[in-house]
Amino acid sequence: MANLFSRTKLLESKIDQYLDNTSEVGLLFHEALKDYLGGRSEEFEERRAKVSDLENAADGLRREVEHQLYIETLIPESRGDVLGLLEQTDDVISGVKTVLMQVSVEQPAVPEEVCPGWLELVDYASRAVQELVMGVRAYFRNPSAVADYVHKVAFWEKEADKVAERLKRNIFQLDIDLSCKLQLGAFVMYIDSVTDQAEDVSERLSISTIKRTI
Repeated sequence: MANLFSRTKLLESKIDQYLDNTSEVGLLFHEALKDYLGGRSEEFEERRAKVSDLENAADGLRREVEHQLYIETLIPESRGDVLGLLEQTDDVISGVKTVLMQVSVEQPAVPEEVCPGWLELVDYASRAVQELVMGVRAYFRNPSAVADYVHKVAFWEKEADKVAERLKRNIFQLDIDLSCKLQLGAFVMYIDSVTDQAEDVSERLSISTIKRTI
């Protein structure tokens, strides 16, 4: 199947940068929460700010891609799918930014026995984002490889759900105030939602890839 970017290298470069930003956001998500749980508040805030910067840059790139696709009437047969994938991927970036902002604002006190589960959960979320990015890249250059990445996103989403349920059960068995339990449980759902968002994009990616093959 022909490369979707056979007519333009500038568009390819912008989408590659957009996906690079998405990948970096996923990696920073993991590292920022490691910093927070490790008591490294300055490092956490630096990574949080970087995520915000990357989101702003990604928004700008997405608008540039949209403008180029419409003004230059590029890949009209796939234009809607490309824009839909980028817009939905932006929800993943925004989800990470929201979680880190909430942590910064609320400063939850995470008991030591809960920390390993939090790190495991955010690790799975980060893995799902990385697999999603590789899947979207494959959509443009090697569509036959997309199904493998979609499968991996689904795998990490299921693993994250298992960890999230276990974490919430453990939290509500702790000898702490109910308000703290509710706060910690909410943060488990916030983190887990990033993996859910990645799976949502991967499902759209799968459908878009099928459309390219028929």
